Amino acid sequence: MSTTTDITTGAPTPATPEDVLPPLPGDFYGYADLLTAEDQAILARVRRFAEERIAPIADRQWASTEFPFDLLPGFAELDVVGLGRAWPDRPAHSKLLTSMVSMELSRIDPSMATFFGVHGGLALSSIDLCGSDEQKERWLPAMRRMEKIGAFALSEPHGGSDVAGGLETTARREGDEWVLDGAKRWIGNGTFADLVVVWARDTEDDEVKGFVVEKGTPGFTATKMEGKLALRTVQNADLTFEGARVPEANRLPGAGSFKDTNRVLRVTRGGVAWNAVGVMMGVYELARDYALERVQFGQPIASFQLVQDHLVTILGRLSTSLALAVRVTQLQDADHFRDDQAALAKREATIALREAVARAREVLGGNGVLLENKVTRFFNDAEALYSYEGTREINTLVVGRSITGIGAFVGHAPTR
Repeated sequence: MSTTTDITTGAPTPATPEDVLPPLPGDFYGYADLLTAEDQAILARVRRFAEERIAPIADRQWASTEFPFDLLPGFAELDVVGLGRAWPDRPAHSKLLTSMVSMELSRIDPSMATFFGVHGGLALSSIDLCGSDEQKERWLPAMRRMEKIGAFALSEPHGGSDVAGGLETTARREGDEWVLDGAKRWIGNGTFADLVVVWARDTEDDEVKGFVVEKGTPGFTATKMEGKLALRTVQNADLTFEGARVPEANRLPGAGSFKDTNRVLRVTRGGVAWNAVGVMMGVYELARDYALERVQFGQPIASFQLVQDHLVTILGRLSTSLALAVRVTQLQDADHFRDDQAALAKREATIALREAVARAREVLGGNGVLLENKVTRFFNDAEALYSYEGTREINTLVVGRSITGIGAFVGHAPTR
C-alpha cells in the first residue's frame, strides 16, 4: 500500500482511494509519476475538486461572465496556495507539483487556473520576493487561506509588451505616504481583490517600485472590462488611481526597479506553458471521447483515418509541450533556470495550443461551436493564453537574443 506523509506530524499515513492519482489520457509518457506519493495525493485532491466542483458550472460561469465566489471556501480547503514556499506548518513542495496543479485546473477551466495563478502566483510571489518580513506576516497567511484575494497590476492602457520602459502610472512621496496617479488595464481579479500589487514609476528617481494597494483606498477604482471573448470568468478590470494615497508601510522594500518586477515575472512566466498543456489535455479528452461516441456512416468517427490524424496530432503537440514544461520546472527546482528557457516553453506551448484547439473543434464538426460541448470555450480561451505574459513575438525575441547575443527589439542596440 502506498503512503503519504502528514505534514503536521511527519508521520506516514496510508493513502486513501481519494489520494490515488489515475493517469490522464493526455499524459502519454506518465510525467505525473515523477511526483512523490505525497504530491500525487495533493494533485488527486485538486483533480477531484476541479472535476466535481468546477466542471459542472464552468460553462455557465463563462457564459454569464460571473465569478463563482461560492467555490472559494472549497478552494481554500485544498490548501494549495503558496505550495512552492515553506510555511511554519508546511514544507515547500516542488515546482513540478505547483505547475501540475495549474495544469489540472486548466484542463477543466483555464479561467479558474488564471484566477489561481494571479492570486497565488503573481500577487503572492510579489510580496514574498519583494516584501518585508512584517508585510509577509501581514498578508501572506491570509492569502494562503484565501481570506484575502490578490491581484497584480502591471499592464496599462498604453503599455503592454513595452511596459518596462513606458510605465505611465506614477508614485510620488509625500511624508509617510505615496500618491499614485495613472491607470492599469487587463488586471485579473481586479474587480474584487482585497489587495493589488501595483507597479508605478517613482517621479523622483524614475525607477519602478511596487506598492500594495488595499481595497477601499480613496482615489482607487476598479471597473470590470466588458465584451471579452476569452477567459470570460476571469474578472479583468480597468484600474484608475487619482491621487490614491498609500502608506509607506505598503511599499514593497525589495521592489526598487523593473529588475525586481522581472524577478516575479520569471517565476510565473513558465506557468503559462502549463496552462496551455492543461487546455490541450482538456480538448484532447473531449475530442477523443466524442470521436468514440459519434457514429457516422454506420461506425464511430474514431475509426476514420483523418479523425485519428487529428487526435494523434493533438496528442503529439501536447506531449512535446509537456516535455518542455516539465524540464523548465526541473531547472527551476535545481536553481539552474533562465528566462529564455521559460520564454521558449511559453512560445512553443501556446503555438501548439492554437493548433490543438482548432483540430479538436474540427473533430466535433458543427457541434464544436456549441458551448454545451465545451471545446469552443477552450478554443476562445486559448487566444488569451497565446497573448498574455509575453506574446509569441516578444518571446521569440527573448530567445533570439539569447542564442545570437543580438537584441532585435525595437530601439535596442546590438549587444554582441
